[in-house]
Amino acid sequence: MTTSMPDRRTVLRGLAAAAGLGGAVGPAARARASEVAATKPNIIVVLIDDLARRELGCYGNTFNETPHMDRLAADGIRFEHGYAAAPVCSPTRASIMTGQYPARVGITEFLGAAGDDFLPTGHQTLPETLRDAGYRTGLIGKWHLSETYTGAVRDRPGNPWSHGFTDVIASEQKYIADGDYFHPYFMLPDLPARGEDEYLTDRLNLEAVDFITRAQDEARPFFLYLSHYATHTKLAAPQPLIDKYAAKPGAGERGKNPVLAAMLEVIDNGVGTIRDTLRRLGIAENTVILLLSDNGGDGGVATSSPLRGAKATLYEGGVRVPMIAYHPAGPGGRVVDTPFSTVDFLPTLLDTADVARPPGQHLDGVSFAGLLSGGTAPERTDLFWVYPHWHNPGAPAASVRRGRHKLLRYLHDGQTELYDLLADPGEAENLAGRLPDETRQLQAALDAHLRDVGLLPPQPTPENFPGLVLEREFSGGLAGFTVLAPGPEGRPGTVQAAGGALTVAADGAAAFALLRSDVVVNESPAAIIVSQRSYARAAAPTQDTLFAGLVKDAGNYLVVWYNHRSKRTGWDVRVDGELTAQRIVQLDGKIDYPGPNARLACVLHRDELTAYAVAAGGAWQYLFTADVGRYARLDDPNVRAQYRYGFGVRIDGGTLAVERFAVRRR
Repeated sequence: MTTSMPDRRTVLRGLAAAAGLGGAVGPAARARASEVAATKPNIIVVLIDDLARRELGCYGNTFNETPHMDRLAADGIRFEHGYAAAPVCSPTRASIMTGQYPARVGITEFLGAAGDDFLPTGHQTLPETLRDAGYRTGLIGKWHLSETYTGAVRDRPGNPWSHGFTDVIASEQKYIADGDYFHPYFMLPDLPARGEDEYLTDRLNLEAVDFITRAQDEARPFFLYLSHYATHTKLAAPQPLIDKYAAKPGAGERGKNPVLAAMLEVIDNGVGTIRDTLRRLGIAENTVILLLSDNGGDGGVATSSPLRGAKATLYEGGVRVPMIAYHPAGPGGRVVDTPFSTVDFLPTLLDTADVARPPGQHLDGVSFAGLLSGGTAPERTDLFWVYPHWHNPGAPAASVRRGRHKLLRYLHDGQTELYDLLADPGEAENLAGRLPDETRQLQAALDAHLRDVGLLPPQPTPENFPGLVLEREFSGGLAGFTVLAPGPEGRPGTVQAAGGALTVAADGAAAFALLRSDVVVNESPAAIIVSQRSYARAAAPTQDTLFAGLVKDAGNYLVVWYNHRSKRTGWDVRVDGELTAQRIVQLDGKIDYPGPNARLACVLHRDELTAYAVAAGGAWQYLFTADVGRYARLDDPNVRAQYRYGFGVRIDGGTLAVERFAVRRR
């Protein structure tokens, strides 16, 4: 630190004079912001992929060697209850950028290679807000919030430049897939190596040092988002480092993975190099650092013990992550029990930089800026998680934490669990039956949150969908319906409607009858409900299946289905004759909706289809949600109008009878 620089407490606490720059935009504002670079703190966020909390020495690990991250914790704050906003990567990253829960943003699952989801530019993000306040903003490494992996990178929806990054370096051009750690990188085909046998994590660390140096040469405050691809599987590291850990006692035992340890050492060395660079440049006393993982560890290669669960679950092992904060104005050696979530990052860092928050933008997080600089923690409000996906080892669930208690609800069957996280961090004892008042209160809070974010449509009951769009009970023939015969069967069987039932008979060969109503799909949300009277049962060797959804013709439809013979469920999308299908294998053999009057519902909501089912006299069960936006943008009324409400029957023997088809609206 040079003698001409302001005192660190003046730098990081006395920022009121620059506060007016927070809401300004454009080149003039950025020029003015550069004039106060000496008083605006630099900000570094180091994000590690799939790192279990217990992998760091400061969280009790004795096998891995992480001296630089441990030193960072000793110099700053180690959060005992640091949380990712989701149990997988993309949603957590969206929460860091927006200060909102992933369910509010609309990104709740990792973004796949062929999806249509991305972080919309309607959100004013953390880097965008800092850029407009004069910061140089750099992304180095993993973004995973764009829509596609074709075409010019800067033209792709949700690309990092569109969200305010001035520098985007060594960030994926092709889909990330399962690990890509040695040059040449398949996901970064245009990135030349800077050294022989280049290892990607080393490269990202080097780029981080160069970015910091360039920003300092400009006398400009910077925001660095160093987002590592490690330690995502498939694990890979320089062989000498692997050999080092393989030679340690206990290597290969559960929780002592030599490859993971080697990967982590390279990340740790980068943290040390970055801090050395900050000291060398004289800006260590003006730089705030946050370090964390995007979700819990991958249960296939790591253990979260003593926490329960892993990545893709809402147990603590899936969302409670290593989280360290360093602020040079705050005392070191602090261990904080107040829960700190990635939804808190945006308000915390903007307040730390004395930059105004995005006007008119809802924030779910609270600011911990005062705590970071030496004050007390804020009043912690409820924290929520919503993960409505079948992703092994997890299942669709939502949870809320209030104080010491956490309630977790499985969305499929409504099973509810309540834990005291202070007395039982491993979530071993379900207290829902013993603490009914706490359970009811947290149930109500979770219900209110689910309504607030509007992520999932409600159960398809008349109370939730009071408007009747159409209803047929098949007492007067097939009026109002067209019978279609999609492949591969190419025949509908014998379809009849009389006496209050529609029957489809196989008549000696496999049959698929798809019935398209004459009612245009104008409503959204809409509940499309088909009720059966009887299944084919033993007469059908494999196919005894009901369908419900949207139909254009035999070559174009979007439907959910339930096969009573095999007790399976899933969805089919056919576009111009090409079929895409997915079975929810986690439910194979675990569901049963016998008749009469069992019902299957397809709820249209935005560009998603949500499947519910119920047995006679039972409660509706959530099955799954399918994002079909890549096939048909159903949130567009013009696209919806191309379809009609419909249902179908597929059998390979016997007869299946349907007694009612209805469509209801909100």
